[in-house]
Amino acid sequence: MSEPEPITTESLPPAYKPVAFSNSVRLTGREWLGVGLFAVLLVLLAPSLWKLVEPFEPGPDYRMPYELSNDYWHYDRWSSLAAAQNDVLVIGDSVVWGPYVAPGDTLSSHLAAASNRRFANLGLNGAHPVALAGLLEYYAGGVKGKAVLLQCNPLWMTSAVQDLQEEAQAPFNHPRLVPQFSPRIPRYKADVTTRLGNAIARQASFTGWTDHLQAAYFEEASMPKWTLEHPYENPLRQLAHGLPTPQDQPREEPVPWFTRGIKPQEMEWVDPATSLQWQGFRRAVAILQERGNRVFVLVGPYNEHILKEASRQRYQEVKQTIVSWLQENNIPYLAPPVLERELYGDASHPLAGGYQILARQLLEQYFFQK
Repeated sequence: MSEPEPITTESLPPAYKPVAFSNSVRLTGREWLGVGLFAVLLVLLAPSLWKLVEPFEPGPDYRMPYELSNDYWHYDRWSSLAAAQNDVLVIGDSVVWGPYVAPGDTLSSHLAAASNRRFANLGLNGAHPVALAGLLEYYAGGVKGKAVLLQCNPLWMTSAVQDLQEEAQAPFNHPRLVPQFSPRIPRYKADVTTRLGNAIARQASFTGWTDHLQAAYFEEASMPKWTLEHPYENPLRQLAHGLPTPQDQPREEPVPWFTRGIKPQEMEWVDPATSLQWQGFRRAVAILQERGNRVFVLVGPYNEHILKEASRQRYQEVKQTIVSWLQENNIPYLAPPVLERELYGDASHPLAGGYQILARQLLEQYFFQK
C-alpha cells in the first residue's frame, strides 16, 4: 500500500488557499506621522469643539443635574458661563444645591427674586470642603473678579469619619477632588496608579471631556463597556439625546426632619485646629480671593434642634471658631440664628421656607448689599 501524497497549498481548492496578506493596514512613516498629528489635534481641540456642538442654555434657576454630580468638566463649563452671565455666584455643597426644594426655591433663586441682581446656583452635591477646594482650584478657573457667596457647612466636622481623619467602610464623596498625595487624607485609600490618574486628569481637558461623555450619555460607563452591554444599539444615537436637564421638582421629599423619623443626635465634633475639612474650607476661601473674587461667607445653616444638649454646646464652640477666623481675616459673613425646627429637612438642609428666610437675612446685611 502506497503512502498518501502530502497535502500542499498548491493542491488545495482556491477557497482554502491562504491569502497573500492579512487584513491589517500597514502604514508608511508619513502615514504614521499623519495619524499622530490627528491624535494630537483630537486631544487638544475636541473638548473645545464639543462645546460648539453640544447645546447648553441654562435658565435663571439652573443647577447641576443630579446625574452629573461627578461631571467636573460640565461644572467647569457651567461655572464659567455663570460667571459671565450673573452678578453673584453662590458656591457650596448640597445645601446650596437644594435637595428638598425645586430649582426655583433654592437659596440663589430666592436671593434673585428678592433683589435686582442675578444669582447663579453653583452648588454641588456632596462637595465637602476638602473636595470643594479641589473643585474650585481645578474646575472653576472662570470664577474671577466676581461677588461670591460661599457656604460653610459645619456638618462635615461632626465626626472624625466625616472629617476624613478615620477610615470607614462606605466610600466618601468626590475622591478625585481631594489632595492625591499631600496633605495625606487618612480615609483615602486609593492605590498609586489611581492617584496618578486623578492628578493627571485635572490637567488634561480631554480626560475630563471623555468623563463628561460617559456621565451625560453612557450611564457612567466607558465606551467598550457600554457597547458590550448594548450590543445592538448605535452609540452615536446616545449623543443625540442631549444633556440631562435638572428635574423641576425636589430630589427628596420636602418634609421636616422629625416627620422623617430622625431623632436628636449626639455628634462628636472634631477640633477645628486639627480638622481637615476646616483646612479645606480655608483653602477654598484663599483660592477665590487669589483670583480677585469678593467673598461673603454664610455659616450653616445647621439644624441645632437635631442635637442633644452637650453636642449643641460643642457645636457653638466650633461655630465660634469659624466666626473668629472670619473676623480676624476681615471676611464678611452671616452666621444666622437657627431656623424654626419645621424648616429643616435634615441636619443641614432647609426647606423652601428656610431658604426664603435666609435670603432675606442675607440681603439685610450691609456688606452683602455692597
